[in-house]
Amino acid sequence: MTPVPTHQAAAAQAPDPAVTASPPPAAPGGVPVPAASPAAPPAPPPRTGRLSSRLQSVPGRVLVITTAAVVALALLFGALSSSFQSVRDGLDVIGHDAGPQVVATADLYFALSDMDTQVANVLLIGDEHGLGKGRQRALDVYEQRRSDAGRAVLQASALAGADPAERRTVQAVLDGLGRYERLAARAMLLDEQAGHRAGPPPQRVLEVYRQATDLMRLELLPMAYNLTLESGTVVRRAHEEQSSDVRTGQVLVAGTGLLALGGLLWLQVFLARRFRRVFNPALVVATVIAGMYTLTGFTVLGNETGILLEAKRDGFDSVLTLARARAVGNSMHGDQSRYLLDPERADTYEQTYLDKSQAVLFAPSGNLGAYYKAVAAGADDYPGRQPFLGLIGQESARSGLPGHEAAVIEVLRRYEEFQRADRTMRGLGPRQAVELRVDTLEQRFGNYDAALVELAGLHRTAFDRAVRSGEEQVEELWFLLPLAVVSTAVLIVAGVWPRLSEYR
Repeated sequence: MTPVPTHQAAAAQAPDPAVTASPPPAAPGGVPVPAASPAAPPAPPPRTGRLSSRLQSVPGRVLVITTAAVVALALLFGALSSSFQSVRDGLDVIGHDAGPQVVATADLYFALSDMDTQVANVLLIGDEHGLGKGRQRALDVYEQRRSDAGRAVLQASALAGADPAERRTVQAVLDGLGRYERLAARAMLLDEQAGHRAGPPPQRVLEVYRQATDLMRLELLPMAYNLTLESGTVVRRAHEEQSSDVRTGQVLVAGTGLLALGGLLWLQVFLARRFRRVFNPALVVATVIAGMYTLTGFTVLGNETGILLEAKRDGFDSVLTLARARAVGNSMHGDQSRYLLDPERADTYEQTYLDKSQAVLFAPSGNLGAYYKAVAAGADDYPGRQPFLGLIGQESARSGLPGHEAAVIEVLRRYEEFQRADRTMRGLGPRQAVELRVDTLEQRFGNYDAALVELAGLHRTAFDRAVRSGEEQVEELWFLLPLAVVSTAVLIVAGVWPRLSEYR
């Protein structure tokens, strides 16, 4: 065997540079091209794809359905809460806030008119202090009405709020009342100094009293009446707005309730099919609670709409109408004193008396004689036919309250007796007429006024009962609403969590 030289063996074992490490190819122009980098790892799948795959999994679908049911339940309980708050606001406005304040503005008219009536009685009695109920009694009532008028003005001011027109009216009433009190005090002082017998006072007393009564009848009473009308629109507007909100809430409760029930039923059906379980007790109870609140809330809101209407129509409207009737009637009673007090204006006061009588109880007639007959005939025919309009006529047309018809009959009977006594007074001589006015006629008017107050009390009771009933129904559900929210949430978690735990 021929030995191979050492340098030849080493050369044979060394790799061929041309085969093992060829230089990188050169680009045109002689610039070498870098070698290709190793292959990059595959890109991860997009996040949207992973989210979609999770939502399509069983736990993901359970969470989606559960979320939809919870959102629907939140909307249901939100609609219930908002609707109950609207009911509470409406009852509060009518029953405790603006409603009583509006009635107080009608009391302002009554207090002002009775102030002038008592001043006329004081002047009519003269120095015969024991005639009728007496001069001191008239002065005491005058002071009481001054206090009543002051309180009523404060309530009217509170009701006016920031309304510039109503605040100007209230301020004008306050300013006019101060002027009237000064004139009335001066007239009564001059009358006491004159020391005349019962009947018309001296001319200088009449001149001062005319200024006072003209201020009352031509400025203060019309402003007080307008305050009552303007304030009444506050309650009517609030009633309309709250009633509309309650009806809207009723629709929302029904719609969101159906959505919540649908979501809970969907969740139960999915769990039953997927996990081979017929019932999920926790979800069944949650569904029952949601269904109960949907049905109860819808029913209660429907009842509350009727209660708001009842409180306004049979309560507030009637109480306000009768308060106005009482105020106008008292002013009419004062015209009887002024008729005897100022013979020069007797015809004017007689016509004013007829106009106010027609406002209280309208019966077609052109003079007092015809009016007396129409009132007597109409009172006898009630309730067979109702020929009346006016304030009491409006009230006689209402029905539905227990005892209402009997109370209206009593008012009409007492009113007819009062008008009969007025007819008698106008046919007597001056002295006899004054005695009848401060004695028998005063009693007849007192009987009529008491019957009117009793009828108003009937409606006031119905008004208070309706407001209280509405508040109690809402308070019961309002108190349980947070408990229902918490218990429903706990039941849903208790029904869903064990199923989700199976995939952990």
